[in-house]
Amino acid sequence: MKLHSSTHNKRKIINDPVHGFITIPDELIFDLIEHPFFQRLRRIKQLGLSHLVYPGANHTRFHHALGAMYLMVEAIDVLKSKGVAITPEEKLGAAIAILLHDIGHGPFSHTLEHSLLNEIHHEEVSLLFMHRLNQEFNGRLDLAISIFEDTYHKSFLNQLVSGQLDMDRLDYLQRDSYFTGVSEGVVGSDRIIAMLNVSDNNLVIEEKGIYSVENFIGARRIMYWQVYMHKTVVSSEFMLTSILKRAKHLYKQGMDLFASPSLKVFLKEDVTFDDFKQNDQLLENFALIDDSDISTSIKVWQSCPDKILSKLCKDIASRHLFKTIISKEAFDAQVVSDLKNKIQTKFGISDAETHYFLKSEKLINSAYDKKYKQINIKLRNGKILDLAKASDNLNISALSTPVEKFYLSFTKTD
Repeated sequence: MKLHSSTHNKRKIINDPVHGFITIPDELIFDLIEHPFFQRLRRIKQLGLSHLVYPGANHTRFHHALGAMYLMVEAIDVLKSKGVAITPEEKLGAAIAILLHDIGHGPFSHTLEHSLLNEIHHEEVSLLFMHRLNQEFNGRLDLAISIFEDTYHKSFLNQLVSGQLDMDRLDYLQRDSYFTGVSEGVVGSDRIIAMLNVSDNNLVIEEKGIYSVENFIGARRIMYWQVYMHKTVVSSEFMLTSILKRAKHLYKQGMDLFASPSLKVFLKEDVTFDDFKQNDQLLENFALIDDSDISTSIKVWQSCPDKILSKLCKDIASRHLFKTIISKEAFDAQVVSDLKNKIQTKFGISDAETHYFLKSEKLINSAYDKKYKQINIKLRNGKILDLAKASDNLNISALSTPVEKFYLSFTKTD
């Protein structure tokens, strides 16, 4: 019996509920997907705690990364068909860059980005993972890293990875809409990709695709208010960050809480980006942390002798979530002060400890930012215009202004 070649074995086909059949386009991509750093993304929810509002939202960063890679390959093929010079190596580099763009996410995606780590963005950690993988794969990720960092001379390749109409956003809007059931978030990615082109080394959309892009911007706005910034999602994410902050505080006070060995590393220390760069073992430990580390700890911490940590964990485990009010106006300082007093009295905590149970901040939704990697429309006469100027839809101009709302999230006292 003749065995299949390794090349044949690595050209796998994955059945994706959003895009259909996804073919792994290259052996190197197969090997990257098989790597433990990437497989970890199977255990990190794409939408953090949004499943507490939308029960179907249990899809993972793994799903999303594969979907974004699929769209990248589609986009490159469209551009090549229009005469844009893209080599096979550049196509592979762009596919790897988008495949690995989220590999640095921590547990529950964005929720714990600034509480588990000390002001480190996931993109920075993704780049660290890319460099580590590049060492393991003998420099074969050089081009992908250059595209990801926007140091490669073909800027439009980076714009496909990171921009206001990139393959990341095209996939997550479709995917998040599908799994939450929020149909208003559906976007026509096929139509948008078919309208892609390049002008003066920048990504553009041909004029006849403008209505699809307008729909994309509108869908993004709706998904932010209805899913990503839903008041119950805001509430649960605040609770989860409070749990991690309290656990880190208790560790600093000398309490040895239950946690997986790798999670303990980040609970005991405020890890900075420089720490990551200087200590290879930190990245190894981070690669071993996923949603299950946090979930298991929360289950155990419900019986912690510290009443603050115990209450927070019991409440989130049983979905007794904080009440959250969203307003167009800032909340009156006296209202916030009265709430703080009620919480202190009810739970017997100090004024300094109320921040675990009450938060008042701003939500900012910018559906389209005219200042950041604009979406450029190529008119039939060859002229290039920013979307906000090219569109005859007044809503696009309005959506280019950030919308601010205020929220007040607090534990129930009745």
